[in-house]
Amino acid sequence: MRMHTLLAVVLLLFVVTAGSFTGAAQEFNHDEEGVDQEFLHVNRYKRASDSQQDNKCSYTFIVPQQKVTGAICVNSKVPDAILENRVNKQELELLNNELLKQKRQIETLQQLVEVDGGIVNEVKLLRKESRNMNSRVTQLYMQLLHEIIRKRDNALELSQLENKILNQTTEMLQLTNRYKDLEYKYQHLANLANNQSILIAQLEEQCQRLPIRPIPQPPPAQPNKVFQPPPSFPRITNQITNEIQGDQNLKDQQQALPPPLPTMPSITVSPTATNRPSGPWKDCLQALEDGHDTSGIYLVKPENANRLMQVWCDQRHDPGGWTVIQRRQDGSVNFFRNWETYKQGFGNIDGEYWLGLENIYWLTSQGNYKLLVTMEDWLGRKVFAEYASFRLDPEPEFYKLRLGRYHGNAGDSLTWHNGKQFTTLDRDHDVYNGNCAHYQKGGWWYNACAHSNLNGVWYRGGHYRSRYQDGVYWAEFRGGSYSLKKVVMMIRPNPNTFH
Repeated sequence: MRMHTLLAVVLLLFVVTAGSFTGAAQEFNHDEEGVDQEFLHVNRYKRASDSQQDNKCSYTFIVPQQKVTGAICVNSKVPDAILENRVNKQELELLNNELLKQKRQIETLQQLVEVDGGIVNEVKLLRKESRNMNSRVTQLYMQLLHEIIRKRDNALELSQLENKILNQTTEMLQLTNRYKDLEYKYQHLANLANNQSILIAQLEEQCQRLPIRPIPQPPPAQPNKVFQPPPSFPRITNQITNEIQGDQNLKDQQQALPPPLPTMPSITVSPTATNRPSGPWKDCLQALEDGHDTSGIYLVKPENANRLMQVWCDQRHDPGGWTVIQRRQDGSVNFFRNWETYKQGFGNIDGEYWLGLENIYWLTSQGNYKLLVTMEDWLGRKVFAEYASFRLDPEPEFYKLRLGRYHGNAGDSLTWHNGKQFTTLDRDHDVYNGNCAHYQKGGWWYNACAHSNLNGVWYRGGHYRSRYQDGVYWAEFRGGSYSLKKVVMMIRPNPNTFH
């Protein structure tokens, strides 16, 4: 009985153990299928022991109940299949954790890729904008070049307009000066006509007062005499080409006709001066020696020259006898003239004027002459520069300047021009590459260019601002940027000096 009871217990235990094993295997298979469905369908192969267990049959033995009197032994050893299932489950959990980690990393990488994709798109946009900016900068650069070219063209046109305006201004000033000269001549002629009318009226009145005397009859035996006309006085036939000398031709003709008219300035003298010669003289010194010690306008005819000229004689400046060839004092006359005008002379004799290169040449060719230049600044300071000899070569030599030694307190600013030819705006005879007359705005014996420019622009106040040194200056006295107030150039015979 004991043995049967023991056998029944063992079978019962076996059945229970087999059932639990089968349930565990089914649970394991179910878990494994779930895992396969959740994670990438990982295929795993079942062990051979599992398949063998599924195919086993269970047996139930019914034994008679026996009273257990001894010890009951139970096999507590865990089957190998259960251990393997547990190991596989742990591996699956590890794989599941690893897959979760990989999944998180993949998600992180996707996020990074999305972020990097945004950056790439931004970089592309920036490149596109950069290309657009480069195109815009190129367009602006081309516009700037066109603007620069346009401004240069405008500057050239402006420069041309300035030159035209300057030329027109010069012509206008010339016309203004000519108009002033003509007005002066007209006034003088009107005064002359008025004086002549008064003289005619006086003569008529005198004739009416005189008693009428009978005309004696000639003796009948005496033959008729042929009427002899009065001796003819020499008429002046030389041409006065200087525009400031034009009205003097009429004066000279009136002087040459008998009897001399009392309306002429050179004839309207006091009775004590009736024995004085009335000219013309070869220079102002001869007029002074003939007793004319008053400064004013005199008629001069150089020796060996068939030309008359009006000059201003300065008889007051010690020792007198100075012939003024140039004067600047108020800026009323434009000295920016052409060659022909400088040759013949221009201006007003009792004001600002230039005697003329041709006239100066004939005066200085008579003998040895010295030059005196007097200057005054805007503070009233007066200085002078004297040169022992002064003469000009004829026109074929372009009136080349010949100077002697210097003396004075103004400083020597003319010797640097010695031996140089005269230059005007339309005749360039200086040694500079350009025309110095264009820069100095006058006519002078320019070198390259000037230490003195007494025929420049007369600026009021002294110091002036100009692009070039074009004022009336004497470099050794107040410098080239200071325009003098008054300047006088005059000559006088100097027999003690030889050329």
